[in-house]
Amino acid sequence: MAAQTVTLNSGHKMPLVGLGSWQVTSPEECKDSIRAALDAGYTHIDTAYAYQNEAFIGEVLQEYFKAGKLKREDIFITTKLWVTYHEKDRVSLCIDENLKNLQLDYVDMYLIHVPVSMRETGKRMGLYPIDENNKPAFTEVPLLETWKGMEQVVRDGKAKSIGVSNFNMKQIELICKSAAIKPATVQVECHLYLQQEKLFRFLKERGITITAYSPFGSPARPANIQKEGAPRVLDDPVAKDLATKYKRSVGQIHLRYLVQRGIIAIPKSSNPSRIQENLKVFDFKLSHGDMSKLASQDRKLRFFEGQEFKTHPNYPFGEAL
Repeated sequence: MAAQTVTLNSGHKMPLVGLGSWQVTSPEECKDSIRAALDAGYTHIDTAYAYQNEAFIGEVLQEYFKAGKLKREDIFITTKLWVTYHEKDRVSLCIDENLKNLQLDYVDMYLIHVPVSMRETGKRMGLYPIDENNKPAFTEVPLLETWKGMEQVVRDGKAKSIGVSNFNMKQIELICKSAAIKPATVQVECHLYLQQEKLFRFLKERGITITAYSPFGSPARPANIQKEGAPRVLDDPVAKDLATKYKRSVGQIHLRYLVQRGIIAIPKSSNPSRIQENLKVFDFKLSHGDMSKLASQDRKLRFFEGQEFKTHPNYPFGEAL
């Protein structure tokens, strides 16, 4: 069963459920999970320059194209611009790198990964460049300059649609006011305990979709952002009761709640049976009353606060949800 789609403001269709690939950096694990997803009927894969797994995804795509199991136009690929490529003329350098790794001529969705820009220094702390004082090597490239580079990528045929990730409403509005090409989606953390209702309504008025990353609250998120005593989204009692009522897994209830709201979801899994299960959310519907019960579970609880970007002027998460 393939995922249902939503038509973007760019005119292109985007599947409502895709496979997230963050934290899947081991070549074999990555390739196996992509194969499991394609075999299960997924037509939407989400990756990023920063995930360092695009080349493995590209390898599997080529394998399936060559075997005649898949045509390029049957699959929706999202990837993202990294922080060191925010200058207008550097955006194309980044997407060229993305495309080379993915072995593709174009991507279906290209996102600015975060609204924060940094400069290459030759020294890094993990993924992030650091300066001579071992501090983050922040720069201040205006968001509109980066967006102009993103629009050029569409004109050059390297991306069908463009959008942003981890931007707040002010930053999105800034772009919408002067954009020749509007963002088609905004990818943000979104799950039962962070329902993003305010942002959802704001984007709906502007004809922009939301893509939910960490739709299960990322239970395997890195230890440095695990807070002691933080609730687990998948342990939510209301969702558990509904899983029993609908004879579904708890994960399927969470995903169904999102897609029924019209939100695109990109759950990450490396478990083949879980990958299959996550796509099986289009053959049942939650009642209006049950949707309301789940809506009342919102705690406005953000797990990904982007602490490493807190001192940058474009830090996006300072505003109230």
